[in-house]
Amino acid sequence: MTAAGFIVMLLSVGSVTLLFGWCVCKVLSTPDEAGKMHGAEGRTPDCDEE
Repeated sequence: MTAAGFIVMLLSVGSVTLLFGWCVCKVLSTPDEAGKMHGAEGRTPDCDEE
């Protein structure tokens, strides 16, 4: 592998690693996101007609 290829490979792997690390830190450091999550309930609107 040439020197240019090695530099491009290191830049690519490094940038993806940094992006992954930033995403992990962002997810782990965001406070109280569980309260803002909306999930699907097991009941549908037609269940209330009973």
